[in-house]
Amino acid sequence: MFPIIPASSSGTTIYQNDEGIFFGGWVSGAVGMTNLVSNAGVVATDVSAVGTARMGAAGCEYGGDKGIFGYGSGVVDESNLVSNVGVVSTDVTGVGTARESLAACGYGGDKGIFGYGNAGGGHPAGLRSMTNLVSNAGVVSTDVTGVGTARSSPAACEYGGDKGIFGFGEAAADRTGVTNLVTNTGVVGTDVAAVGTARTSAAACEYGGDKGIFGFGYAGSPLDFTGITNLVSNTGVVATDTAEVGTGKSGRGACEYGQDKGIFAYGYTGPVSTSNLVSNAGVVSTDVTGVGTARYGVAGCSFN
Repeated sequence: MFPIIPASSSGTTIYQNDEGIFFGGWVSGAVGMTNLVSNAGVVATDVSAVGTARMGAAGCEYGGDKGIFGYGSGVVDESNLVSNVGVVSTDVTGVGTARESLAACGYGGDKGIFGYGNAGGGHPAGLRSMTNLVSNAGVVSTDVTGVGTARSSPAACEYGGDKGIFGFGEAAADRTGVTNLVTNTGVVGTDVAAVGTARTSAAACEYGGDKGIFGFGYAGSPLDFTGITNLVSNTGVVATDTAEVGTGKSGRGACEYGQDKGIFAYGYTGPVSTSNLVSNAGVVSTDVTGVGTARYGVAGCSFN
């Protein structure tokens, strides 16, 4: 069960989830299997696909103890709810602009937000900065006019208990390191200048109960696939690069587990299944032997 954490400054009760789940990805084609993560950070073997197979989807928490995966390859807009015991629902009819390579995070303690992505039509024509809010009942809203640099393949996570942050990605000109804060009412802020190394296809998750971490991604020569990380304080301040731990990868999934820890898993240097745990102090572990189908373009979220 998840513990109740004291109310945030917004008056919303904050929950810290105990388990996680990874969804979808690409092997030699899109897949839809899932892998549960225990409250000790152990990744389970594959669970057969329920929703439409896809890569480049995004996932986040909602309702305090549940999750949602949405959008993805093939430029689709359907979503799949995750119960508080980690059961994935069949496809829910899509809402909002169909797109792939977006990101999502929680906000307000019990709601979520999908943001950015590529709606098709090539690069840079397909890049978007729009968002779609997720209610505390898991209902996805119609498009909200975008704020910040339009881009694909950003990452997003929670911070401060009830706020969120989007960061990094592939913009019109090149990879970027800009970030955009999300208030506890789901309002996205304008661009904050890059601090960390510009890169695309990074991943992010919460740790320590009220902080976040961006990690891994594709930074181009000379870093290429990288394992650098950037911590996010409980006030949304992004730190400079922390040296790489583990093998550099892009297209990873990430989620919270154990109420105050995180995990990065799967990814690409060629599809892999290895994982890297994040302590409640934001320290990333060396590679853990993979479980489940090696793949990239994976989404993650926490539940319970």
